[in-house]
Amino acid sequence: MGLLTSLKDSISRVTDGLFAADEPKRIGIYGPPNAGKTTLANRIARDWTGDAVGPESHIPHETRRARRKENVEIERNGRKVTIDIVDTPGVTTKVDYKEFLDHDMDKEDAVRRSREATEGVAEAMHWLREDVDGVIYVLDSTTDPFTQVNTMLIGIIESQDLPALILANKTDLPESDVQQIANAFPQHETIPLSALEGENMDEVYTKIAEYFG
Repeated sequence: MGLLTSLKDSISRVTDGLFAADEPKRIGIYGPPNAGKTTLANRIARDWTGDAVGPESHIPHETRRARRKENVEIERNGRKVTIDIVDTPGVTTKVDYKEFLDHDMDKEDAVRRSREATEGVAEAMHWLREDVDGVIYVLDSTTDPFTQVNTMLIGIIESQDLPALILANKTDLPESDVQQIANAFPQHETIPLSALEGENMDEVYTKIAEYFG
């Protein structure tokens, strides 16, 4: 009887593993506010499903709740991967309602937005620690990447042993400096792109299939 039970358990573990392998990988898109995370998420989703993930905006913290696009199938060079894209709110150490006043918001709306953005940061951190299988980390290549938030998040990603792809976004802008991002995180490969213009997306898709497939 014990042998039969042991055999059933072994078969169950193998079967569970086979089915788990077919499940989409949950890939979180992370980075600071206004790095172009939602623009990238929409680019990927539109290219492979025809749909968008969420609205894009120049106003900080437009994404204040994680948004998910499921079953995005990407195929490159004989590799195929099915992912669920998780577009997360921009992570920062402080959300000040005053920064929204510069975008023609009244104080009440600015305070509400800052509260929602703060809650969104907490949600993004929960996803990172509990619910993603890999990370696409998006940085604005026109800004200095040596920040407390970036160092902290990359450290958490590494401590979780998650596969991570670092993207240097906004290469369409003249002040773009991809090398400063590569220098900041030399332990990771840095891929340049413009999510807005769709520049170098072929390499991005090749790396997604390679890293997460």
